[in-house]
Amino acid sequence: MSIDNILAQAVAKAVKELYGIEAAPQSIVPQQTKKEFEGNLTIVVFPWVKAARKAPEAVATEIGNWLVDNEPAVDRFNVVKGFLNIVIEPRFWNSVLKHVIDTPDYGTEPVTDKSPLVMVEYSSPNTNKPLHLGHLRNILLGYSLSKILKACGNKVVKTNIVNDRGIHICKSMLAWQKWGNGATPQSVGKKGDHLIGDFYVLFDKHYKAEVKELMAKGLTQEEAEKQSPLMQEAREMLRRWEQKDPEVRQLWEMMNTWVYDGFDETYKRMGVDFDKIYYESDTYLEGKDKVLEGLEKGIMYRKDDGSVWADLTADGLDHKLLLRSDGTSVYMTQDIGTAKLRYQDFPIDKMIYVVGNEQNYHFQVLSLLLDKLGFKWGKDLVHFSYGMVELPEGKMKSREGTVVDADDLMAEMVNTAREVSKELGKLDGVDPAEAEAICETVGMGALKYFLLKVDPVKNMTFNPKESIDFNGNTGPFIQYTYARIRSVLRKAEQAGVKIGEFATAEPNEKEIAVIQALADFPSVVQKAGQIYSPALIANYAYDLVKLYNQFYHDYTILGETDEAVRSLRLAICEGVASTVKTAMGLLGINVPERM
Repeated sequence: MSIDNILAQAVAKAVKELYGIEAAPQSIVPQQTKKEFEGNLTIVVFPWVKAARKAPEAVATEIGNWLVDNEPAVDRFNVVKGFLNIVIEPRFWNSVLKHVIDTPDYGTEPVTDKSPLVMVEYSSPNTNKPLHLGHLRNILLGYSLSKILKACGNKVVKTNIVNDRGIHICKSMLAWQKWGNGATPQSVGKKGDHLIGDFYVLFDKHYKAEVKELMAKGLTQEEAEKQSPLMQEAREMLRRWEQKDPEVRQLWEMMNTWVYDGFDETYKRMGVDFDKIYYESDTYLEGKDKVLEGLEKGIMYRKDDGSVWADLTADGLDHKLLLRSDGTSVYMTQDIGTAKLRYQDFPIDKMIYVVGNEQNYHFQVLSLLLDKLGFKWGKDLVHFSYGMVELPEGKMKSREGTVVDADDLMAEMVNTAREVSKELGKLDGVDPAEAEAICETVGMGALKYFLLKVDPVKNMTFNPKESIDFNGNTGPFIQYTYARIRSVLRKAEQAGVKIGEFATAEPNEKEIAVIQALADFPSVVQKAGQIYSPALIANYAYDLVKLYNQFYHDYTILGETDEAVRSLRLAICEGVASTVKTAMGLLGINVPERM
């Protein structure tokens, strides 16, 4: 049992005995004592002052005295107004540390048959371009959130919806037909998603030239865009696709296969995966059927032009188009169809969509529509809304080919890790193959950590150079600390030094600070799962290694002559290493055994 739980239960007993107050232990949340006061944990006594009919200082003092007399974990206390600052008996922390190092998967909860099933959707790429920096933040947030939710005791299904149909897909297809000269990924030596992205950019280049030419002849921009022969051809291709024209479908399947192969390579290097992938080409018709079913039930209505709408004014929103007058679907229809298929495939208890904050309104509407259509989790669906990510140079545009490609960025990060590691002598004497593996681990760790340490709701600027620093709040700093600890533990093992005999050692203030931080890990994981924030885990890992490095700097470990103290310090090393590895694992980040 954690020290927080022990203290909460003891305080609940105290207020029952002292004042006859029934206080649920789970309602009592010890806080870390502020640095300016003596103590490890603080209890706020104001909730019981009125019933006790005493001043806050008197209530805090009486509870403190009861704890000293009745709870072995409590050594002493002090009172500041209504705040009871408690000093934990120093040797009690040894039992906390033992629990940390003896508990497999410390900080996580087991998944059982009764665990709720949470589905997390992330990535959601279009098949007309490669994945870029914006996708990276989405994918890494979604994957990390999935791992955190599982660590909180949920069954988790990781899912992806691939946007593989629509006018944007036809633009790439048409450009390949016109200017591709039969190019394939193999013939040009390029990943399939990159090849298709080139044709998407090429379409836009020719389209803009046509619009400019038509405007020079006196047309307005709107007229020129409508009359562009290239855009008309793309729309015709979409119509043929929807009519299942064999030639168009064959081209579509061939080009999509190239893209999927490219995506798979990128996902593999990122270290992410999915349990189930859905495709818009399968789901949009399902959505159409569900909307028509809603129309029959009077949930939706049809306008004179044949289009189908939902009236959400009673819910504080507006009227939402679901089927166009020609019967074609909109994005909302596709999401309804995807929900239908997912609900058939899995007994979902909660659905989480990892999508940027520009889609906040879309998910407000989707939640209402799914609820009206009878999906039990519809009203409680979670839109994990995150901010945009930019580079120091500013925003990116896919059509103009100014996006930062995910593959290029990952390669650049690994190259930078290689250069910095060599410069700092981190790879001296390391076998070349192992050195390369370390550079991959450090480069990808730097990238992931930098994107995940920021509160997801905030917009952020990604700076590759800052992210690779071996000092400060970065992935490499945490990874290097882990590798340093593993080095200490290996040396201890080689010297035959055991870490289990530390029960009699009394930890000092800095040792207690590290152990208390380890004790906080399970509650940090739970909170990260409750508020959907991988940033909590990232910043916890940073704070933990900062505390460890202060301890490492101030005290001898292997050279300590007192065996019990040496054993205690090695146990702290073991606890920090395993907890850092778990925390970074929840972010999808590997840690190297040596650096």
